[in-house]
Amino acid sequence: MMLKPYSLGALLLTLSALPVAAPAPAVAAPAAAVPAAVVPAAVPEGHTADQIGRFLTRFYGKHGPSAHDRRHHVSQVLLERQANTQSDVLLCAQNEPQDIGIGPVTVAQAAGVGWATVTTHWRADKTDTFTAYVRLDSKPIRIDDVICAG
Repeated sequence: MMLKPYSLGALLLTLSALPVAAPAPAVAAPAAAVPAAVVPAAVPEGHTADQIGRFLTRFYGKHGPSAHDRRHHVSQVLLERQANTQSDVLLCAQNEPQDIGIGPVTVAQAAGVGWATVTTHWRADKTDTFTAYVRLDSKPIRIDDVICAG
């Protein structure tokens, strides 16, 4: 069978001329009253940017994390990495900085992680940066990973 070029157009024209029945309107069911106590309140998922910022500021302090923080607020991955190197994996350095600053915290709810840039200050106006990551669901809150800049 061979289609003629005008066959499709004629078919569409015929279909467009047919009456179209409108769908019956939907009847909305009356809303049931739900007591306020039953509706759950919105609960934030994991740590907030503010909580992570306060934690990182306390964790790093002015010169680096304490021995207690190094044991109790660091992921197992970082503990193992620290055991296999001479460098301080939490500071991306080999000695203690003169000062430490924490930048703004970014939270990615979908990824379940928050992070901030950490800036270490050294002698002769030398600075270095690295990124500290915190899992939003960590209990207690802890450093999950550190990525050194260079």
